[in-house]
Formats: sequence, C-alpha cells, structure tokens
Amino acid sequence: MFDPSSGLIALLAVGLLMTSVWAIHLRDEDASIVDPVWGASIWTAGLVHSLGVGAELRGGRLIALVLAAAWALRLGAYLHIRHGIVGEDRRYRKMREARGDAWWWQSLPVVFLLQAILAWVVALPLMALGSGPTRVGWLTAAGFLVALCGFLFESIADGQLARYRRLSSSGAVPDGRSGVMDQGLWGLSRHPNYFGETVFWWGLGLAAIGVGAWWALAGPVLITFMLLKVSGVTMTEADIEERRPAYRDYVKRVNAFVPGPRREG
Repeated sequence: MFDPSSGLIALLAVGLLMTSVWAIHLRDEDASIVDPVWGASIWTAGLVHSLGVGAELRGGRLIALVLAAAWALRLGAYLHIRHGIVGEDRRYRKMREARGDAWWWQSLPVVFLLQAILAWVVALPLMALGSGPTRVGWLTAAGFLVALCGFLFESIADGQLARYRRLSSSGAVPDGRSGVMDQGLWGLSRHPNYFGETVFWWGLGLAAIGVGAWWALAGPVLITFMLLKVSGVTMTEADIEERRPAYRDYVKRVNAFVPGPRREG
C-alpha cells in the first residue's frame, strides 16, 4: 500500500509547501507562522500519496482523509488565531536571536524543512489508509472512532484554554485563579490538548493496522515522542515555574499527560 515513488512525491510536495511558508516568513522573520501549517502539511502528504497511487477516494480512504482534514483545519485555525493574539512564539524567538544575521537562511533547514520531514513521517497512517482498501473492517472502524475521540478531546481542551485566556486578559478570571488554567480537562491533565492529539494519531495508527500497514505506526510513535520529549510537554514546562509560580502547585496536583484524578496538594 505504500508506493515509494508516490511517497517521494508527497515528501517533495510538503517540502515545497514549507519552503513557500519560509519565503513568506522572511518579511518579518517570525517563524511562528509555520505552526498553523503543520496540520495542513501532514494532510497534504497523505492526499498526494493517495493521488499518486491512483486511489479512488471513497470508503475508508475518504473517511481517513476527511478526519485528518478536520483535524488540520481546526488546529491550523486555532494556532493562527493564537499567533495573532500572542505574537511570535518564544521558542522561535530564542532560536532567531541565537543565530543572528544567519537566521534568514538557517531557518529554512532548521525549522521549515525539518518540519516537512517530520510531517511526512507522522502522515504515514494517512498514506496507508488513503491508498488502502475502501472497505472498513472492524479494527479500522475502531481506529477511526478512537481518532474521533482524540480530536474532540483536543478541541475541547483548546477551547477551554482559549476561554481562560480571554477571561485573564479582561481581568475576569473565575474562582480567583492566578495564571494557571486548572479547570475542565486541564484539571485532569496539564496538557490535555497534547494528549488528545496523541490519541488522534494512535487512532489512525490502529486504523492502519486494520489494513495491514504496521509500518505506519512510525507516525504515532514519532508524534508521541515529539509531544512528550521535544516540542510539547518538556519544552512547555522548561521554565514555566519561573514565569508562573502557581504552576509549581499545579504540577503537584495534576498529571502531566495522561488524564487522571487530582492529587491532594
């Protein structure tokens, strides 16, 4: 179900997409604009591979691509709106300041093309499903259901956080909270949005197993590693206790990733 030539074309397509975003970013050197395109690049890889093998987009193939499109659109819109409110991501700002005048060209391989490669790997379940059987077996159906649950979980978590930020900016934070969102899903996990995204991709990975594509699990493995150890939990919490002292108590009471009951502080 994986065609090497179509896979290469998919990689080139994502590379071209990210190179175009890099060229746009040169105006103000704000690499944060790459984040809203992340989901679209994954979906692009899956679609291009499917079209490259001549797959008719119906049945399970269509369900997979529609699920991924909904995920990519929601995530892209959310990150675009957030970027318009908070501006440049501090992670990219530190990278830009460290590289000085060389940033304009170093940002292409270090940020944009690297994300293109990562997006291609994450898209492996989508490539498998988009070019696999049209008939939906029970395991593939279960995978789609898990992915849908992950999508909803992530969406609700992001919505709750966005509402909290609006209330904070207006000075109307409920319950006297001070700088830490610890209600709703955020009272069960410190990063419920990352957890939901992980569940989404493991759902598609399970669906891919249903069509015999065990190799596609490299995608969920990679994004889980990234969210736990690279750009997600670890990076987010690297200095957050210095910026928000109340977060130290939050860490003691709430799980980092997998949702669970609160602990007594």
